[in-house]
Amino acid sequence: MNTILYVYAKGGAPLEHAFPRIARCGELHVLALMPLPVAGAERWRPHCASITEAGADGVRGQAAVDEIVRHAKAIGADAVMTLSEFAVLAVAHAADRLGLAGAGAAAAEKARDKRLMRESWAAAGVPIPGFRRVRAEADLRSALTELTPPVLLKPAWGAGSIAQLVLHSPDDAPAAWTQVAAALDKGNQAGMSELYETEADRHLLVEEIVTGSVDGWYDVPGYADYVSVEGIVADGVYHPLCITARLPPIPPFNEVASLMPCVLPEPLQRTIEEVSRQAVDALGLGTCGTHTELKLRADGEPAVIETGARFGGVMITRQIEEVFGLDPIAMLTRQLLGERVGYPERMLVEGDGAAASVVAVPADAAGNPWRSTPPWSPRAVNWPAILSPGSAVEPVAAFDLPAGRPVPAYDPAAGVANWLGVLLLTAADAGTLLRDCNAVLDGLEDGLGQAAAS
Repeated sequence: MNTILYVYAKGGAPLEHAFPRIARCGELHVLALMPLPVAGAERWRPHCASITEAGADGVRGQAAVDEIVRHAKAIGADAVMTLSEFAVLAVAHAADRLGLAGAGAAAAEKARDKRLMRESWAAAGVPIPGFRRVRAEADLRSALTELTPPVLLKPAWGAGSIAQLVLHSPDDAPAAWTQVAAALDKGNQAGMSELYETEADRHLLVEEIVTGSVDGWYDVPGYADYVSVEGIVADGVYHPLCITARLPPIPPFNEVASLMPCVLPEPLQRTIEEVSRQAVDALGLGTCGTHTELKLRADGEPAVIETGARFGGVMITRQIEEVFGLDPIAMLTRQLLGERVGYPERMLVEGDGAAASVVAVPADAAGNPWRSTPPWSPRAVNWPAILSPGSAVEPVAAFDLPAGRPVPAYDPAAGVANWLGVLLLTAADAGTLLRDCNAVLDGLEDGLGQAAAS
């Protein structure tokens, strides 16, 4: 039987979803470099042959790679993998040392450090916004005179919209510099920080905000002007699987819902497919999942925002299963094990039904903070009063705020630290799903309040 080492860090698909799929491919051993989640443990622990925890403080830097290599050798691992953004680079270094399939350390660094990512794309002619590296407040002030505002200040190694700030002039630099440091500290407290690069918090960049537009793209209103392409790179060959649509983010850039299938006309989906291929190919990845975000522009050409050498987070892999009938986690696991995997000849554009991951935050779909602080109890909400007939909602245990805890105030700069939970929505079709996603965001505050009062 194949032996698989899974390296756990925060982020990625919930373990109760991922582990059964990985375990069907071989004997699953877990090395946790961050504290394992308690929620849903009764559903994922039975799939593990062994679980080793590195300790409450975790292991970082080269020591993390050493620990992965040591553990992989001890169990005779045939594959080492992770679904976490923050462990991708450490796992890639370990796989290289072990002679196992993986993203490749040099390529994985380009897919983690957004500065290297953009420099690689600029050299390859991939359409991207203007950007600058930022090492100090003076660099930020200088960049604001060289780039076209508004611009976005962001961590080079960040994820989950943490510490992303919009700036309009050089006068914004001092306050932004202080605010981004505080937001990074908040992200670290939530465990949303890079494992391998120990100086990650010092690395920032600023980039022009691409003027997006859905004009000429969508035939129906209500979708955001950006999408993502989910895929797998297998031995250096990119296989795009499908496109994920989005609801408009709430300020500044906090994502609230990902939806499948994408309702863009097929010719436009093919344009996005080819630009995502240019972006992924330019990074030189080996074998890994991919998640490529692109901005839609009025000129009909998408601009690439970023690519991760891992699958999209929340329930995106589950959505692919629900709508397109593919199991990307099992496909990647088998690829890492050297097995034969069948991929679609072209990216899939039509599915069966519709599914979305909706991130519950204490703000409505327009970004207006909630007026109240009801206790968090999503399973007590009267969902039929919010959803369309035939639609269903499933709170995802792995992302839940503890039940009964008062909902905190919304913090625009806190990114994923605002999350109250994640809801998986399923509906008969894309139109119904779009309606339901907005209904959840706009009705959840009252729904929780009514549940608390009953």
